Amino acid sequence: MGKFGVKERNLEGQMAVDFDKRMDMGVVNTYFQKREEHRVTYKSGGRRTQVDYILCRRGNLKEISDCKVVVGESVARQHRMVVCRMTLLVCKKKRSKIELEKKTKWWKLKKEECCEEFRQKLRQVLGGQVVLPDDWETTAEVIRETGRKVLGVSSGRRKEDKETWWWNEEVQDSIQRKRLAKKKWDMDRTEENRQEYKELQHRVKREVSKAKQKAYDELYTRLDTREGENDLYRLARQRDRDGKDVQQVRVIKDRDGRVLTSEESVQRRWKEYFEELMNEENEREKRVEGVNSVEQKVDKIRKDEVRKALKRMKSGKAVGPDDIPVEVWKCLGEAAVAAFLASLFNRVLESERMPEEWRRSVLVPIFKNKGDVQSCSNYRGIKLMSHTMKVWERVVEARLRKVVEICEQQYGFMPRKSTTDAIFALRILMEKYRDGQRELHCVFVDLEKAYDRVPREELWYCMRKSGVAEKYVRVV
Repeated sequence: MGKFGVKERNLEGQMAVDFDKRMDMGVVNTYFQKREEHRVTYKSGGRRTQVDYILCRRGNLKEISDCKVVVGESVARQHRMVVCRMTLLVCKKKRSKIELEKKTKWWKLKKEECCEEFRQKLRQVLGGQVVLPDDWETTAEVIRETGRKVLGVSSGRRKEDKETWWWNEEVQDSIQRKRLAKKKWDMDRTEENRQEYKELQHRVKREVSKAKQKAYDELYTRLDTREGENDLYRLARQRDRDGKDVQQVRVIKDRDGRVLTSEESVQRRWKEYFEELMNEENEREKRVEGVNSVEQKVDKIRKDEVRKALKRMKSGKAVGPDDIPVEVWKCLGEAAVAAFLASLFNRVLESERMPEEWRRSVLVPIFKNKGDVQSCSNYRGIKLMSHTMKVWERVVEARLRKVVEICEQQYGFMPRKSTTDAIFALRILMEKYRDGQRELHCVFVDLEKAYDRVPREELWYCMRKSGVAEKYVRVV
């Protein structure tokens, strides 16, 4: 925003400025010093203001040499024409190379042939048998290197949204035949192969045109129905969520409400916000009484415990910084459980210290779909952690659930329970009181950032009071 605007800025004007900052654009009208009559775009009675703008990327401002309002020319009622003069520099710019994050294609382990090839390659690396090294660092590196060689790595670019929703089997088969004909012609440049490729090329164009027209006809017919109307609303909501995605929103506000535009300042603000959130605790009374710790020997982790924990882990989840998904351990099967994981978990339990790689995580902000999209407090932080560490956590959690008793009225974060059960019970209770014409007083307490502000000392106190062995308290 330049310094040659007109009069004071109202709410709509501030929204326009926030949009420009968010999209890293400049308001061309405000960068050139002109007489007021060459800046006012709207005139009605005694009101004179600037409501029409020309926007451009901030990087292109240097190409604009002049901008003003043409006095006497009206585009619409009471609105004056705004013109600008710019010089386009037509030159081929060398793009700076951006370091893309390449990822191993672990999703290929869903196919049994890829899974078998991965096991065989790992067996070759380990000298003919699937016996993994004892230490985590060596094992993790062997698995990652084998995965890259067998499964390949992605380019790191974001997947483009190609318009192929209308494809059918006939179109796919025709395109595949055309590709094979093109390869055949490239290998043997005969007139017969050329004619075959050209005929298939024309046929594919006709089939694509027919399939596309048929798909659009069905789409238009569906849009006239109630289900089609619901699809439109669903599409609009998805577009709205995409606009509020942190990948699309390039700016954020600081604690004082000022909009930050540079990448460095935005990253500093996110770091500052999550450091405060994760380490802030609500006011509470300090406990005076102590509790005796339970010093007792704990059993070694058994293989069946690891199997159950692996079975509870869902596949297809985003990996942590170690880049080893749970699909690897499921693919390796009994060899991973018996020869490595159970032994590794027992070493962690005995030493009370996990591998350093497990301590690292990636924090991803997810918008809550409410409030200001530029405010950090309206985002929920999701941590991407090591899948192997999650298996270890599930083993420990299963042991703690056998010791700690949780009241029956606890519905959130409980297996085979849901908060909808509590809501249903509350509705039944309200109906009973209404039928009996009696008063019912309910209290709803919503603690702000409650999960992020749980005091660590309080967790350890509750574990000791419930009789949890001190070994598990130190591990947690």
